[in-house]
Amino acid sequence: MSIASAIRPRITRVRAGAALLGPAFVAAIAYVDPGNVATNTAAGAQFGYLLVWVVVAANVMAGLVQYLSAKLGLVTGQSLPEAVRDTLSTPARLGYWAQAEVVAMATDLAEVLGGAIALNLLFDLPLLVGGLITGVVSTGLLLVQDRAGQRPFERVITGLLLVIAIGFAAGLLVSPPSGSGIVGGLVPQFAGSESVLLAAGMLGATVMPHAVYLHSALARDRHGKQTGRPLAKLLTATRFDVGIAMVFAGAVNLAMLLLAASALAGMEGIDTLSGVHTAIGDHLGTGIALLFAIGLLASGFASTSVGCYAGAVVMGGLLRRRIPLLARRLLTLVPAVVLLAFNVDPSWALVISQVVLSFGIPFALIPLVKLTAKRSLMGENTNHRVTTVLAWLIAAAVIALNLALIYLTITGS
Repeated sequence: MSIASAIRPRITRVRAGAALLGPAFVAAIAYVDPGNVATNTAAGAQFGYLLVWVVVAANVMAGLVQYLSAKLGLVTGQSLPEAVRDTLSTPARLGYWAQAEVVAMATDLAEVLGGAIALNLLFDLPLLVGGLITGVVSTGLLLVQDRAGQRPFERVITGLLLVIAIGFAAGLLVSPPSGSGIVGGLVPQFAGSESVLLAAGMLGATVMPHAVYLHSALARDRHGKQTGRPLAKLLTATRFDVGIAMVFAGAVNLAMLLLAASALAGMEGIDTLSGVHTAIGDHLGTGIALLFAIGLLASGFASTSVGCYAGAVVMGGLLRRRIPLLARRLLTLVPAVVLLAFNVDPSWALVISQVVLSFGIPFALIPLVKLTAKRSLMGENTNHRVTTVLAWLIAAAVIALNLALIYLTITGS
């Protein structure tokens, strides 16, 4: 037997396995949106390497959460909103949908603002015009999914994810981080209430409610409901899909923090995305600043389209209603456009959006853990007891830190 003939079956198996990957990369866009850029760069600039552990822990937590969401969709053939709908009365279902819509609007607010700020940095466009362009482009991306199907949409979003990674990591080539600083930052610690606030913001910007809702639908729509060996194979592939996607997203988040820690530590004016861009240009050169702005733009475009997609999944799942794509896009875009039209401070709006997102996290995490631990629903794929305990611990930690974020933001502590 020739070497080529021996290798060919392995290559075929690898290609077949790779073809099963993709849904997690769409969900991973939620983990590298403009809210992450703002919180990670602020954390690095203000506290150096202190909060490296938060980035690592947040992405590990998010990985388990996203896998449980995908598993729910594959095993039951239902999205998380559909599974929740079956457990609620009509009034409770309407209330649940209302909070999810508010969270979707807050998500869109942060992402449209990010795109608008990036267009302002690149082309000096007014924020309102940039916000409208971001809305139009994200609608175009959604049309890819609506007309061409999920796989082409996955490819487009994955391509934008690569652009985001290059844009946010390029500066590390010019200003390499400290190895000892990174190692020291892996030790869990805080330095006052401001670091707690930032840590909660970083976690809130990482474990996103709409990504939890969406991933169950992405996995279900890509593969359908399966049983027996096909399901076991899909669950294995899904673990790889989530693992690779979250490692990639975590590396991008970490690159943001490390860049700020190595190049922007202690500087003034880095509490806004525009200020970060200016500081990068002053200290690392216009080329790195340009790549940063392009990465921010890709982040805004991709994340707002994925966020709108998630909103449609929530509405369809909870209310069994589907509204036209353009109407859905306008519904979530209005708050961002109104704030931009009235010249509301973008940094303030980003903070408020993260607080609103914090309110929505328990409504996504608690049902997810309960449902995937329910044997009557999941059968032999019910969570292992250890998995359930870890999932509840993660849910408790995320909810507690987000309550701290809300308290500290409101009190100004």
